[in-house]
Parts: sequence; structure tokens; C-alpha cells
Amino acid sequence: MRNIKLVLAYDGTDFVGWQRQLGQPTIQQVVEEAIGRMTQTPVVLHGAGRTDAGVHAEGMTASFHTESNIPLSGLLQGLNSMLPHAVRVLDAEDVGDDFHARFNATGKVYVYSFVTAEIMPPCLRLYAAHIRGPFAYDAVRLCLPMLVGTHDFSSFEAVGSRDQSISGGRGAVRTLFSATLDEEAGNSRLYRLTIAGDGFLRHMVRNIVGTLFAVGRRRLTADEFQEIMLARDRTLAGATAPANGLTLKTVLY
Repeated sequence: MRNIKLVLAYDGTDFVGWQRQLGQPTIQQVVEEAIGRMTQTPVVLHGAGRTDAGVHAEGMTASFHTESNIPLSGLLQGLNSMLPHAVRVLDAEDVGDDFHARFNATGKVYVYSFVTAEIMPPCLRLYAAHIRGPFAYDAVRLCLPMLVGTHDFSSFEAVGSRDQSISGGRGAVRTLFSATLDEEAGNSRLYRLTIAGDGFLRHMVRNIVGTLFAVGRRRLTADEFQEIMLARDRTLAGATAPANGLTLKTVLY
């Protein structure tokens, strides 16, 4: 029995997320079905996490067990020939039997992209949110150090986000390693917020971003952002930012 680790990239636009859902297109489903056709045996693919509908990935990790002796190079080539163009396997590796893509992960890195120009460049519309109008870049950057460290992120938590099998009962407490905001050169006013942490609650990144948008539009101050974070009350925070701006950059081990 082999244990194989995959690194996947996908455009989440036409999928309802990672996890299998009855009658709905998901990443897990199309990859499991492709592996099953190659190995002639049904498999269960364990992802490092669950991305929501419309969220993209450049480095999602997944693992599965199989008795197939297909070489890794053949597996990589074969899967990419069968998968839809929106999904690609970037790497395949034999790993120890005790490796699990989800339980062995020590963290993740997400990037949220958004454009503040009055007119949204069409080539970015599927991969970045559009936030029109003046944007207080410096005010938003003042908020980022507040996020770094170990905190209770209840104010940015969606309902049903806590998985006790993973978190060990730590509630909404997570540790963020870094949070940075960079503006890309050009006339599109494209920004990328990069957040790395040991784990994320459901919609946590998008809820943080939605609240930072309120700061960027000067509807909240940096001090008010900190007050919201400390309040541990989701009703005080901003709206959930659009899914299309979010990309899972990599999984840490």
C-alpha cells in the first residue's frame, strides 16, 4: 500500500469548493474520480483543508492510499490529461504511511487580491475583488500588526467553523505568523494581502479582509479595528469579502 502526496492548483470559479457535495462540482470529486479511473479502484482524497466556493489554490496539498504501482511521473501526466483545465496536479510524491495532508499540516498561507481602480481590468475579475474609490492604504497597514500573534478570532469567525478533531478544543484561538499588504505597480491599483498562520476558522481571512476594507474606506479607524478584534463579536466586524479574491498559496508542514 502506497501513500501519495499531491500538490494541486485550481481555479475555483466553477466549483462549489473543495469538499464533495451531492450533485455539485467540487475539486475533491473530480480529482478522486480521475485517480479512481487510473488506478481502477475508488480512493478517498484527504485535502489539507476546505476551500469555499469560488476560492482558488496555487498549492493545496492532498494525500491518498493506493495499491497501484503506477510511477509518479505517469500518475502526474495521466491525471492532468483527465482533469478539467481548471485543475492541475503540480507534484506527486510517495510519503510515509503516517503522513496525512490535513493532520500533519502546521499552517497555511493565503493571499487576498483586490483592485481599487474605478474600472476593473477584465483579466483580473475572476481572481481579485473590486473595491471602488479612495483606499487608505496606510490606515490598513496599521491594523496588520494587531493580527499577528496568538489571538481569539471570534470576531472574524463564520458559524460552524470549529473542528474539534483538528483544534483540540482551542475554540477560536489561532496564531498568525505574518500579515502583509503590498501594492503592485501599474494603473490597476492591485493590492495583495498575504496572511500566514497555524490555522484558520471558516471565512476567517475573508472576514478580516472585509473589516480591513471598512478601514480602507475610512468607515473604521485602526483603533476601532482593534476594538472589534478584542470584542470577540462577529456582528461588529465587516462584511465577508468576496470569495474570488482569495487564493490558498501554500500549505506548511
